Parts: sequence; structure tokens; C-alpha cells
Amino acid sequence: MIDPVEEFKKHAGDVLPMPTAVPGNTPIYQTASATGHRALWVVFVIMLLSSLAFYIMAFRVPVQKRLFHILTAFITTFATLSYYAMATGDGVGKNKITIKHTEKHFPDTYDVIYREVYWARYVDWSLTTPLLLLDLCFLAGLNGASILVAVVADIIMILTGLFAAFTVDESPKWGWYAMACIAYLVVIYQLALNGRQVAMQKNKKTATFFAAIGGFTLILWTVYPIIWGIADGSRNISVDAEIIAYAVLDIMAKCVFGFWLLFTHDNMSDSASIEGFWANGLGKEGTLRIGDDDEGA
Repeated sequence: MIDPVEEFKKHAGDVLPMPTAVPGNTPIYQTASATGHRALWVVFVIMLLSSLAFYIMAFRVPVQKRLFHILTAFITTFATLSYYAMATGDGVGKNKITIKHTEKHFPDTYDVIYREVYWARYVDWSLTTPLLLLDLCFLAGLNGASILVAVVADIIMILTGLFAAFTVDESPKWGWYAMACIAYLVVIYQLALNGRQVAMQKNKKTATFFAAIGGFTLILWTVYPIIWGIADGSRNISVDAEIIAYAVLDIMAKCVFGFWLLFTHDNMSDSASIEGFWANGLGKEGTLRIGDDDEGA
């Protein structure tokens, strides 16, 4: 007869012990340190000074030639507001990510991560990148239909990136990311193909300049989704590293781009000159008159 007590003693060592502490109960907070906050303040000052410089440059040329100056100044103005919001902590939120760990002989455990997401950055990009596209499209001479497609695709790209940044589950996050990349391909098509073809029909200097500054912009813009993928996407880099990476890109894509565009544009003898409503307002025929109808007397 088999003694159950003796059998239990023989096989007691085969039973896996239950863990005394269940991992994953302590939330993980991924936030910016003093280094990240200092970087935000530095970029705020750079954007502010660049905006002042662009407005001064605008007032030094006739109003007919201020289109690029005004657009470029608006770009850094919105960026100034955005970086002030992020530096003061008003333009940041936290995204809760729950990661499930499945073990064969143990109950499922969960890691809860709270990562800072700077939503003000997406507000900035939704306003500044269309303005930057307008700079490039007007420089190339793209038609209205192509400009509209490029701007709408750009806004879709930014919004889907924002949705991805605040998505809790991993699968929908990368779905939003894929949509953003597809929208970016549309932007590339409009600038690199349509824009280049139209610019080549202009004089050689304009075509060469558009190819240079357009290529510079597309290279920088291609780095943005890469940074997003290793930062908000997979969380492989710290929030500080994310802030610094975006700071460098924003300075290059906004400030350096702006000075390059305006200095070159001002030195081009055949730079665009806009008359009509832009320079002179509504003509007498288009104004609204109240109380001066002689026939009513």
C-alpha cells in the first residue's frame, strides 16, 4: 500500500515555489529631469530671438515681398509659444502604458509605465509644418491643388502621431504610426516630385535653391519619425534624450531653415512680388459702404 505522506515527501522538491513578491506592482515613471527642462528653456529663447529677427527682416522689405518673411516668422512664433508651454509644464501630459507578462507556471504580471508626452509639441507641428510647406510650395510655384493635398496630408501625419503617442495598447499605436508614415509619403511626393518638376521650369537659381532647401527639409523631417519610434513608440530612450533630439531638429528645421530661406530670397533679383489684396487691401469696388447711398436720399 502506498503511503500518500511518503509520496508527497519524495516529490516535494518538484513543486515550484510561489514567488514571495509579485513583480510589476510599482509604476514606472519616465519623466524629464533638470537637463530636459533646461533644454526646453534654451530652445524657447532661440525661437524667440529668431522670431524677432524674422519680423525685423520683414519690415526691411516692401510689403509686396514679405510673404516668405511673414510665414517664416509665424513658424518660429508658434514654436516659441509651444516651447514656453513645455518648459513651464503646461504643455505636457502622461500616457499610461500597461505591459502584460505571461509566465508558464506563474500568474500574469503587469508593468505600468507613465511616460511624459509633450502634447504642445504636436500642436506646434500641426501649425508650423503647414506654414513651412507653404514656404516651399510657394518657392517652387506649385498649383493650389497640390498645395492643398500636401498640407492636408501633413496635418493627418501630425494628428495620427498625436493619437499614437497617447494610445495605451501597443498594436493600435503602431497602426497610427503606419498611417502617419503613409501621409508623410504623400508630402514627399508633392515636394520631391511635383515641386521639383515645377521649380525646374523656373530659372536655374530658383530650381537649385529649391532642390537644396527642399532636400534639407525632407532629410530632417525623415529623422522625426525615427526619433518618435525609439522615444514615444518603443520607449528605448529617455525623455531627456527625446527632448534634446527634437530640440536639435526643431532648431534646424525652423530657425536654420528660416534664415537660409530669407537671406537667399532677399538676394534673388527675381523674388516673388505680390500685389492686389496682399499689398493694397480691398479696392474701392470691393469695400462695404454704409450710409453713403445717394439714391436713398
